[in-house]
Amino acid sequence: MGAGDGVLSTRLTREWGLRHPLVLAPMAGVSGGRLAGAVSAAGGLGLIGAGESATIGWLDRAAADAAAAEGVWGFGCVAWVLRRRPELLRHMLALRPPVVALSFGDITPWARQVIDAGVRLAVQVRTRAEAATALAAGADALVAQGSEAGGHTGFIGTLTILQVVLDVVGDKQVPVLAAGGIATGAAVAGTLVMGAAGAWIGSALSAAQEADGSRARKERLLGAAETDTVQTRVFDIALGAGYPVQTPGRALRNRFTDQWHGKEADLAARQTAENERLRQARAADDFDVYHVYAGQAIGLVRVVEPAGAIIDRLAAEAVGAIRRSGTLLRPGS
Repeated sequence: MGAGDGVLSTRLTREWGLRHPLVLAPMAGVSGGRLAGAVSAAGGLGLIGAGESATIGWLDRAAADAAAAEGVWGFGCVAWVLRRRPELLRHMLALRPPVVALSFGDITPWARQVIDAGVRLAVQVRTRAEAATALAAGADALVAQGSEAGGHTGFIGTLTILQVVLDVVGDKQVPVLAAGGIATGAAVAGTLVMGAAGAWIGSALSAAQEADGSRARKERLLGAAETDTVQTRVFDIALGAGYPVQTPGRALRNRFTDQWHGKEADLAARQTAENERLRQARAADDFDVYHVYAGQAIGLVRVVEPAGAIIDRLAAEAVGAIRRSGTLLRPGS
C-alpha cells in the first residue's frame, strides 16, 4: 500500500501499535511462529495457535520466530486445554507476549493470570452471555466469532453476532473484532463500517506460504468451494477432544464426515477404533479421513502466497471499499 493510498485507523491500530486492523486467528497446527511473524511484519497482529499437543520447546521456538519480526504478536489458547495443561499458559506468560487470546469454555480463571501478568487479553465469544462474561473478566478486546468461521465455532452468523457483541460493549472502550467468513478487503471494510475495530482472519491465511502443515493439506484447501464445509462434532468425538457441544468444528467434508456425521452415538460406541484410524490418517497425510478445518470463505483462497502479501491486499482492498462507499451518500434535502 503506497503512502498516498490511505491507512485504516481504528482503536485497535492506534492503541495496540498495529499498521493494519488485521489479526491472524491462532489456528492450532497452522498458526506457528513463522506465520505469526509474517503477519506481524506486515503490520497486523500475529497470534500463535497453541494446541493441546504443544510442548514447552515448541512454544519457545514459535515465540522466537514471531518476536524476530519485531511486530506485535501473541499466543492463542483454549480454556479446556488449559484445564488439562495449565503449565502452557504459565510458560506463555513467562515469554512476555504482548497479547494472549482465550476461547472455548470458562475463561475466567485464566483471564486473571493474563491480566495480572500485564499482557493484553483478547477473548473470542459466540453469544451475548459469553461477551458479558469476557467483559466482566477484564478482556481488552472481544472477538465476535460467527458460524462461518473454520474450526470450532458456534451457531450464530458473523453479521448477527457482531451486532450483538457491539451492543453488549456499548460505549465501553473495548475494541470488538469480527471473525468468520472474512476473506476479502470488502468484507473487512464492511465489519469496520459496522463498528468493529478489526478483523480476525483464519481461512484466508490458512494456506499461506508460512503456514504450518503439509503441502497436501494446503492443496486440499485450495481445491475447496464455499459449499464444501460441514459443522460437525465427529472429529471431536473420535479424538476425545474437550470442546463444548455448543462449538462443533467446521471442516471440509470428507469420507469420515460422510460416514459419521449424523451418527454421533454410533461413532461414540466405536471411539477407540476410530481414534486410531484418525491418528493413522494424520500420520499419512490422508485428508480423506483426517480433518482439515476451514471456513465458508475457503472458496476464495486459490493460491499459496506469502502472508504479507495477503495482509497488504486485504488492507488495500478495505481502503478502496471504504472510499467507494462514499458514493452511497448524497446530500440530504
